Amino acid sequence: MDMTYETQTTTGHYRRLRERFLANGLDGFLDYEVVELLLKLADPRPDHKPTAKALLARFKSLGGILEAPPSLLKAVQGVGDRNIFGLRLVQAVARRYLKEEIIHKDYIQSADQVIAYLVHNLKNRNREQFVIILLNGRNQLIDLVTIFEGSLTTSAVYPREVVKLILERDAAAVILVHNHPSGSVTPSQDDHRITKRLKQACQSIDVQLHDHLIIGGNDYYSFADHGLL
Repeated sequence: MDMTYETQTTTGHYRRLRERFLANGLDGFLDYEVVELLLKLADPRPDHKPTAKALLARFKSLGGILEAPPSLLKAVQGVGDRNIFGLRLVQAVARRYLKEEIIHKDYIQSADQVIAYLVHNLKNRNREQFVIILLNGRNQLIDLVTIFEGSLTTSAVYPREVVKLILERDAAAVILVHNHPSGSVTPSQDDHRITKRLKQACQSIDVQLHDHLIIGGNDYYSFADHGLL
């Protein structure tokens, strides 16, 4: 095929994708088309469709691609640092936007929105993350802080670090959150032990522990809802 014709064809293809997005957002887009656009953000090469389809075949979903480590992404033919920039940028922007949407809101009134943010932020993580949600005396969100990443065990989360964070931010209440990369939301024995230790630490400084949430896939488990706090 004539290279000039091929370049013109692919240029027209991406122009049509852009026009579709600007007109209707992502409605009607297939996952590989979304990935194509992200790969194209910082990479002028003409055709990213084969790479986009290869990424979906390897990581199974858009979420799987966005959460995959750069080393694994680069193992797919056609993926380089410029492509990873595009993939990482959109994920980071989405997370910052969703976080800003819930900061300073009343937790009780916006609990569904907070949980939606947590599910979006944690469901595809391939490592466990432990997050503290800090609330003021009016139950408004002050901040969400990740204090640990890795395999969660009783010795992994230090109560003194949690207490230090609470005092620094002048929080009146907290919610504990962590994810299960397996997708199961059933609490482990370590989850129960960590909850007990951190509840005692919060009580020692007269701070209320409202809940401990476990995120797994699109589901979650609430210690408070199950009468465990």
